[in-house]
Amino acid sequence: MPSIDKIENIVLILALYKDNYTLNVYLNFVGIPNDFRNNRINTMKVNIHQSWKPYLEKEFEKPYFKSLLGFVRDEYQAYSCFPPCNQIFAAFENCSFEEVKVVIIGQDPYHGKGQANGLCFSVNDGIKHPPSLVNIFKELETDIGKPYPKSGNLESWSKQGVLLLNATLTVRQGEAGSHQNKGWEIFTDSVIKTISDKKAKIVFLLWGGFAKKKAKLINENKHYILLCGHPSPLSANRGYWFGNKIFGKTNSLLEQDGQEPLLW
Repeated sequence: MPSIDKIENIVLILALYKDNYTLNVYLNFVGIPNDFRNNRINTMKVNIHQSWKPYLEKEFEKPYFKSLLGFVRDEYQAYSCFPPCNQIFAAFENCSFEEVKVVIIGQDPYHGKGQANGLCFSVNDGIKHPPSLVNIFKELETDIGKPYPKSGNLESWSKQGVLLLNATLTVRQGEAGSHQNKGWEIFTDSVIKTISDKKAKIVFLLWGGFAKKKAKLINENKHYILLCGHPSPLSANRGYWFGNKIFGKTNSLLEQDGQEPLLW
């Protein structure tokens, strides 16, 4: 019988594809007790849209990713971490590979309780809007005339083909950057490069110095790269965010290529 650590890693990878049949067959084959299966494994289930499988499955088999899974498992068992396990890969669940037409790159999930929902810059319904999100909505008002929304949940963007991708997909409560340099950046860099290599005419929105460094992963001859300051108060109050009209420019590029504009 395989070690428990190995079983947990295999289960987490299988669960990424909602492959419950394969999951159950494997568990039954190795004779895992039902109480372990029901009480411990279910807390680690996460979801990714099936369309990503051909592009990401090799990444899941690499040593760094298996090490990353072990780190994330241990962190979630020992500490309060965000987002909830079933939302770690929400950016990939709500937006299929075929539907991606805009990519927004963030850095870390929000580390306050109840905030992060797996989509960069987004918060759950009913949660107070963090300062960066406030500035995003203010710019939307002046750019395209969209009224300031009640909810800060950006899931509707994701479902329209906006990949809201944080470079690091998890974080410990109250400790910004606590899950950096553990492997997430390797994975998300691979995602960005894969989109660049396999798709065309994607609009990449790179906000702030951290995101701008990802431009090297993108083929600028076949995609659009729109650069501007970060929406954080530190950047916005220095004149690097407001007035960039980034949302209107994005829709213009989409329409130019015969695609539907986004309902931001």
